[in-house]
Amino acid sequence: MKPAVPCYYHLDVEVSPERVGQVKRILGAHLRYWNLDTLVDSVCHCAEALLHTIDRHATDKNTTIEMWWNGSHLITAVSDNDQDLRPHNEPQGCLAQIAALSDGWGCCATGAGGKIIWFSWRARAAEHAPLVPTTPMPSLREARRTPRQVALPEPALAVSRHDAEAVIAVT
Repeated sequence: MKPAVPCYYHLDVEVSPERVGQVKRILGAHLRYWNLDTLVDSVCHCAEALLHTIDRHATDKNTTIEMWWNGSHLITAVSDNDQDLRPHNEPQGCLAQIAALSDGWGCCATGAGGKIIWFSWRARAAEHAPLVPTTPMPSLREARRTPRQVALPEPALAVSRHDAEAVIAVT
């Protein structure tokens, strides 16, 4: 089995209603590029909920979004610089949605007075149809049949084998 290559993505954005949809599409494209199609809806929904909260309540709309994929976990973090925004005060708010959709989440303060909200997912095996044994592909020898021996017509002036042996014996 081929090991997963660690991936990292960083996006600085000024949040506005128009940019929320764009950021959602950008994150989805990166997750698909990393072959994490099964996580696109959940990650984008959680990021969208946080960005809408920042857009509605924050005075500083500048935010940073980061995603880390280490082969077994995907961690997404959204940080802002607004000291007044407290999403944990809204029990039915975006953090309740994040807690319901993710495997884990958390919030921590930054040195500049802002906060970082992160959420993560464990890698899951993709749902596949049951494996059915297939017949092996034919080898080159089986796939290309050997040409049949075709009797070639003898030219009119051709010497027969008996005549050729007679000429060789005389000389």
